[in-house]
Amino acid sequence: MDKKIKKIGILTGGGDCPGLNAVIRAVTRTAILKYNLEVVGFKNGYRGLYLGQTVRLDLDAISGILPRGGTILHTSNKDNLFRYPFIEDGKIVYRDVSDVGIQNIRDAGIDAMIIIGGDGTLTSARDFARKGVNVVGVPKTIDNDLALTDVTFGFDTAVAVATEALDRLHSTAESHHRIMCLEVMGRYAGWIALEAGIAGGADAILIPEIPYDIQKVAEKIIKRRHDGKDFSVVVVAEGARPISGELTISQVVEDSPDPIRLGGIGIQVAKQLEELVGLEARATILGHLQRGGTPTAYDRILSTRYGAAAVELVMEQKFGNMVTLKGNDMSYDSLENVIGKLKNVDPEGELVKTAKGIGICFGD
Repeated sequence: MDKKIKKIGILTGGGDCPGLNAVIRAVTRTAILKYNLEVVGFKNGYRGLYLGQTVRLDLDAISGILPRGGTILHTSNKDNLFRYPFIEDGKIVYRDVSDVGIQNIRDAGIDAMIIIGGDGTLTSARDFARKGVNVVGVPKTIDNDLALTDVTFGFDTAVAVATEALDRLHSTAESHHRIMCLEVMGRYAGWIALEAGIAGGADAILIPEIPYDIQKVAEKIIKRRHDGKDFSVVVVAEGARPISGELTISQVVEDSPDPIRLGGIGIQVAKQLEELVGLEARATILGHLQRGGTPTAYDRILSTRYGAAAVELVMEQKFGNMVTLKGNDMSYDSLENVIGKLKNVDPEGELVKTAKGIGICFGD
């Protein structure tokens, strides 16, 4: 017989993302107002689960957080309880301490966990589900690259921030007759670059899914000069790479579950275009501005829908699943099906074809 759900826990893991607080709010309000449940938050991601750092979430605790960026529970993108680092004899060793986290869930009297995060966080959620923990996942990433869901919350805000940056770069590019390159996040997927580039009127968009020839980008800018346009704006996804080259890595963080940090390709592209075209070029790396601050109205609504749907899955005891958006409807899919699968831009898809049809260059 299924156990009656009385108390749920919430955890936010991985990078911060606009809309996290809206999800926490929706989970808490739905759980309390609709089902009269208790809600507990684990602080600082999986580290807090290991250390037993909890906070009671009631209606007062989540009041006013809907428009706030970040997460009131805080987060960490370095703590994997299935491979947790310890220092022994001056060296880092890794141990599986997931049983400690499971015991802390039991000690807190929690019947089910709602875990909010991207691929890394949800991989651990799946692993906890395999060990018998009642888990429901909520997809979170500005990169929009999680499989089996149409849109992840935080993506719309990141695109809006990047689009505003392009609007501002246009005016300075035109004033100085410059090439302005904007590097945006997205890791191995080009969604932010593609949608912001279209919305912001970019002349070229370089994304991971379409390796580029810098000569062809230069030819596009030279043609614009012949047409009387002595400036150009180029959007570069951090995971973009030339046809004959590799990814540009800014650093390697050894103690992180995902040690590769991309970055610097925008500066590289700007330098090459300056040499090839003869126009002064500047690069702007948008960085964490895309992840911080107030979520858009769309992301607030989407986050609220994700949070409410996660509670419904818990009450239906459909554990081991992730909430998804399919068309206009909230649905779900197994965490087993989601993990390890990237949702990439289709180089032959309608969005890329639309961009090319209005004259945007992809360097291919």
